[in-house]
Amino acid sequence: MATHLKLTLACGDYDRTRPLMDGTVRPEGIDLIFLSLTPEEIFWRMLRHKEFHVSEMSFSSYVLNCSRGNPDFIAIPVFISRMFRHSCIYVSVSSGIEQPKDLIGKRVGIPEYQTTAAVWARGILHHEFGVPPEQMIWVTGGLEQPGREEKISLSLPASIRISPAPPGKILSRMLEHGEIGALISPRPPSSFSEGSRNVKRLFGNYREEEARYYQKTKLFPIMHVIVIRRDVYNRHPWVAQSLFKAFCLAKEISYRHLAEASALHCTLPFLMS
Repeated sequence: MATHLKLTLACGDYDRTRPLMDGTVRPEGIDLIFLSLTPEEIFWRMLRHKEFHVSEMSFSSYVLNCSRGNPDFIAIPVFISRMFRHSCIYVSVSSGIEQPKDLIGKRVGIPEYQTTAAVWARGILHHEFGVPPEQMIWVTGGLEQPGREEKISLSLPASIRISPAPPGKILSRMLEHGEIGALISPRPPSSFSEGSRNVKRLFGNYREEEARYYQKTKLFPIMHVIVIRRDVYNRHPWVAQSLFKAFCLAKEISYRHLAEASALHCTLPFLMS
């Protein structure tokens, strides 16, 4: 009996990855050890310590590494997370920010400057609304826990004004208390989720803005990609195709389940009438 290659895969628990996690889909020639972790933990452990053979990774982090000639990872065209980012810009009501141009000169919180969501949001603000990053004051820090650091060291232009949040401070509460005028975050801050009257989205009609953006640019932003450690790929280059095929099949299965659930939802009212 042929011996399969044992590989660890660190990835989020998504509908499109569950067939890989529960063993419904098995990559050819690979015994996959699926580690279901949060993206923040995966990115830190992979970028700083290369702990996994294969993992989900921030697309911006991967591109930044490549731009610096870093050969540690190789991506396969599996974009495990794609999302428009108009909805991830939150503002303090007391700041008086009502439209993108009101962000000029304001302090804007951000977990890490190089996160993919932040890159896309800055690009949208710059190219769609004429608010370049140089015209805001950036404050980095933890969304709900203090002390978050950049996973990759940055070398930014002098025109970018950026500083860490004060010790012990978290961005969610800084926004609620008006200590920052706005916040760009991949996840809703607790102050927003809890219904604070002083926190709202910049784009209350974000779905309409996203639709307009797509109609104009035809871009569906990539957030996360799947990467293989370069040393694993160099020894076993065939794993790239095997994993790609497995991820495609897992996605097809999740789409099938979604279609079946949708059909059942449409049928139930008829059966119950």
